[in-house]
Amino acid sequence: MTERPEPLAVEVTDISKRFKDVLAVDRATFQVRPGEIFGLLGPNGAGKTTTIRVLVTLLPPDSGRAAVFGLDTVKQTMAVRRLIGYVPQQLSADGSLTGWENVMLFARLYDLPRRDRKAAVAESLELMGLADARDRLVSTYSGGMVRRLELAQALINRPRLLVLDEPTIGLDPIARTEVWERVLSLRQEAGTTILLTTHYMEEADQLCDRLALMHHGQIQASGTPAELKSSLGAEATLEDVFRYYAGEHLVGEGGSFKDVRAVRRTARRLG
Repeated sequence: MTERPEPLAVEVTDISKRFKDVLAVDRATFQVRPGEIFGLLGPNGAGKTTTIRVLVTLLPPDSGRAAVFGLDTVKQTMAVRRLIGYVPQQLSADGSLTGWENVMLFARLYDLPRRDRKAAVAESLELMGLADARDRLVSTYSGGMVRRLELAQALINRPRLLVLDEPTIGLDPIARTEVWERVLSLRQEAGTTILLTTHYMEEADQLCDRLALMHHGQIQASGTPAELKSSLGAEATLEDVFRYYAGEHLVGEGGSFKDVRAVRRTARRLG
């Protein structure tokens, strides 16, 4: 008997979402393969967070379809939620609770069996390097520790898909490195699929297997970091790709990608 192929981790097909007069997402389509790290990039207001909220079942699309491991995010909402962990942009941990209490709250929200909760909370805190700080109030945590705590919360149900919306925004380089080390170890050990957004192009370049560039609610380009850079020339960086597809917002009036490259070549010649 022929085995059925594993479904895509994420399949977004022509989804649109409007808020009154604003078309936040406009027929966006992309796919994420099981086990990969996929980056959704774009300037502020591009539609990334709205797309993610559709994927994690917080918003229904006005049209189109989104699926997580073959499950429809609208028709099979609860089944999808059991498969995902989500770290939003805004810090969501409760500073008046300890690290242990924050993660235990999520264990209850995810309805983990009572007999398994303590072990699961301890394991999540250990995985994120927070076992020694478990009994401290979160209000005493550093920004990097709070982000790692939110990862521990998101991992309490051992999700197959981890969704991270700008998880390192506002963190210093050391804290950012700590967060990504934990995420990469999770991917390596558990094979977790990771969908992330970030404005740090070096993060996207180093971490992501594939990327999609979003602007004005539409997917403008997708591919591996190397494919996207080579499509604009041998000297292109991922930042150049971002500027090119984000258009007028970042290149400037009358500017173009060729102009950016020309300025860089001149700067190198002048030392």
